[in-house]
Amino acid sequence: MGKALIAIVAVVLLVYAFFDLLATPRQQVRGLPKPAWFVVILLPFVGPLAWMFLGTQSRKGRPPRDSGYGWPGGRPPTRGPDDDPDYLRGL
Repeated sequence: MGKALIAIVAVVLLVYAFFDLLATPRQQVRGLPKPAWFVVILLPFVGPLAWMFLGTQSRKGRPPRDSGYGWPGGRPPTRGPDDDPDYLRGL
């Protein structure tokens, strides 16, 4: 059971680091270029942990980007039809 748990943790770390690498913009990657980080991530335990602690800048404390919609982080929040005055006016 212990070996299986270690293998599961290793796979979870690998998958998380891989998708985080894909989602991270090139400007926020530290140390190595993204293809080199991909190779590093393939090392069990050490690679994903190195990516999480050394490869990417901290996202905490940063304000969300304004994409021009006037809302922090992008588009305005979606509303259901019962919250939309234009929809209710047409009933």
